[in-house]
Amino acid sequence: MSLSREQIALRIAREIKDGYYVNLGIGIPTLVANYIPKNVAVMLQSENGLLGIGPFPTEAEIDPDLINAGKQTVTSITGAAYFSSADSFAMIRGGHINFTVLGAFEVDQQGNIASWMIPGKLVKGMGGAMDLVAGASNIMVAMQHANKDGESKILRQCTLPLTGVSCIHHVVTDLAFMDIRDGAFHLKERAPGVSVDYIRSRTDGTLIVPDTVPEMIF
Repeated sequence: MSLSREQIALRIAREIKDGYYVNLGIGIPTLVANYIPKNVAVMLQSENGLLGIGPFPTEAEIDPDLINAGKQTVTSITGAAYFSSADSFAMIRGGHINFTVLGAFEVDQQGNIASWMIPGKLVKGMGGAMDLVAGASNIMVAMQHANKDGESKILRQCTLPLTGVSCIHHVVTDLAFMDIRDGAFHLKERAPGVSVDYIRSRTDGTLIVPDTVPEMIF
């Protein structure tokens, strides 16, 4: 009964507020663009130099020259702007991005994130994540709760090289929505049909559970 990638993206999209400037990382985060409510006006920003990303294109809309930072073809909305990567990173480093959604290999209860490399494996580059975790005012992670062997990725302490330290505020996984504060994960919502005990069994880090944990509604 775990959430699909699309459901994770849909749940995160509900956290985006009117007027936000938002950066979506590679992987599940890119799907968030498809689920932003039509009555919410936001500007999606991409590190490669686009402000005003729209939903993914249909076959008829595909423009191979219009891509996001993950090299996926995208659309642009009315009022979009194109600029250099230098200007793009000036926006990020200058603190002008309100909300960022990132993927991760690991997140721990101190709000640390490991997302850019696994030692011994090919690394093509760190991308913009290190700038985003330093410059964005609110950072949410979209990820799987455990790896394919059932080992938790929601940890007491990250084991992989860190992307950022004490910077993650919220995590949405295929099992749960959690806030990170006071050195612990605080369970806010659970995936439909997923029990609190099952979430506990898949969480290595300290998990604070309130008396009532509502199911996510889709």
